[in-house]
Amino acid sequence: MRSIWNGAISFGLVSIPIKLLNATENHSVSFRQIHLSDGGRVRYRKVCEIDGQELSAAEIGKAYEEADGSMIPITDEDLGALPLPTARTIEIVAFVPAASIDPLQMDAAYYLSADGVTAAKPYTLLREALKRSRKVAVAKYALRGRERLGMLRVVDDVIAMHGLLWPDEIRSPEGVAPQSDVTVREAELDLADALMDTLGEVDLDSLHDDYREAVEQLIAAKAEGRTPEPAGTGDVGGGKVIDLIAALENSVREAKEARGEEEPKDAPVAGVTSLAGRKKSGGTGAKKKAPAARRTTERTAKRTAKRTAGTTAPARRTAKATAKKTAKKSAGKTAQEKSAGRATAGKTTAGAAAKKTAPRGRASA
Repeated sequence: MRSIWNGAISFGLVSIPIKLLNATENHSVSFRQIHLSDGGRVRYRKVCEIDGQELSAAEIGKAYEEADGSMIPITDEDLGALPLPTARTIEIVAFVPAASIDPLQMDAAYYLSADGVTAAKPYTLLREALKRSRKVAVAKYALRGRERLGMLRVVDDVIAMHGLLWPDEIRSPEGVAPQSDVTVREAELDLADALMDTLGEVDLDSLHDDYREAVEQLIAAKAEGRTPEPAGTGDVGGGKVIDLIAALENSVREAKEARGEEEPKDAPVAGVTSLAGRKKSGGTGAKKKAPAARRTTERTAKRTAKRTAGTTAPARRTAKATAKKTAKKSAGKTAQEKSAGRATAGKTTAGAAAKKTAPRGRASA
């Protein structure tokens, strides 16, 4: 990689000669402007407003425009003579936790390479100190005619620097958040959490630019004289979904299917209601739909009832069988008692008859 800036890191009284290298590169497909009638390329020419003469790069300088339109020329020598300690130095001013840096301030990324053999030892010292402290270094440096703010951190075995915007360059988010009062129910938060858990984590190295690949395929097809295959636009439902519970439930189900997790066969599929459909069905005498939370509660109650029914059915059958056995035993005991009672009654009647007939026998004798 080619260095774009040479200087040094100022680490207290320690100076570390370094080279600055771009850590990122742009892979976007670039286009040229052309004349539609003949395909000729359109170019921009730098022309002086006073004499209309086209100028080369060597003939062009810098100037500051005053409010009245007058120009104050500024040369590279003027800028180089400014009394700035950061002109050729990355000056570390503090070491802070990485969490204290607002990601909104992040700008371009660079690698810092040790410049020469003598720079290896102090470079390694700073790198290991950053590793052990688990902090990042905040620094000031000058690049392309202006002083900038930077953050130094360790990436593998290299010190990387992220350019930072100055705090006053971050716009306030006033007026960006929804102005109306919105209440989020616990059921919606639970489904959002379930969707986040289902989507899980991702290996960033597996992500790629689908749009760039499609553009490259389009260019290749046109270069070969082929008609490009139409690409699917996907299902874009911008602004139509108002049943948030149903949308979240369907999202969880689709995410599980995409990850190969099977859903129960009898799992209900939530319907997503569009704003237009809701307005059309809201006339006089129309049956109002239950709120999403009520439908979720009803489905949960039905599943619970089914599970409860499946659990209590064997208990009811056992209770019925036990009752039948008890009834049979009771019936047997009752029959025996009735028979015994009849036998006792018979014996009593026979005894009484014998007593009655005995005196008559003696009288006749």
